[in-house]
Amino acid sequence: MKKMTIATIALFFITSNIFSQTTNKRIDSASIKYQFDNLIDKSNDFQGYKVIKATSLLKLQSNVLDSLSVSKQKILANADFRNSQKRLIDSLQSKSTASKTVVSNLRSEKESISLFGIQLKKTFFKTLFFLIVLALIATLLFFIFQFKKSNAITIESKLALKESEKEFEIYKEKALEREQKAMRRLQDELNKRKKEFSATLPRA
Repeated sequence: MKKMTIATIALFFITSNIFSQTTNKRIDSASIKYQFDNLIDKSNDFQGYKVIKATSLLKLQSNVLDSLSVSKQKILANADFRNSQKRLIDSLQSKSTASKTVVSNLRSEKESISLFGIQLKKTFFKTLFFLIVLALIATLLFFIFQFKKSNAITIESKLALKESEKEFEIYKEKALEREQKAMRRLQDELNKRKKEFSATLPRA
């Protein structure tokens, strides 16, 4: 019976100690406001003052310092997280700006053509090319017109030359006829004079 009583008392103290440790752990993990309220509630009154155990006050101080340390670590962690997020955002913005620049350059290259190392817009290049083609066509038409004109002049010159040659041949034929007629008249006149001269000579 005595042994059973001792065992019961020992079990009671162990249970009380465990309960006290559990309660203390709950209090330690509670909010600072709750710990202050709990400390004030458990303190003794003495002539209008609150008497607080030094151990409880030191424990509260330790808990407050721990809470401040944890809060500081959280603040620093949040600051590091914000800084990392800011760096990430800045990096993304830089990449976005670079991407926009690349897209702008690609659009510019797509809308422009390099001619002798000079970047020209497609609209300007098309207009310039169209004007060059028109100038070449106009030049070609001009040379064709000049060629046809020269060809016509050449044909006319050849025809005129042929006409001149024909006229010259006709003139030569007429001149030859006149010369032959003149020679015949001269011969006839010589023959006539010769006969007259022979007639005037005395006969033997």
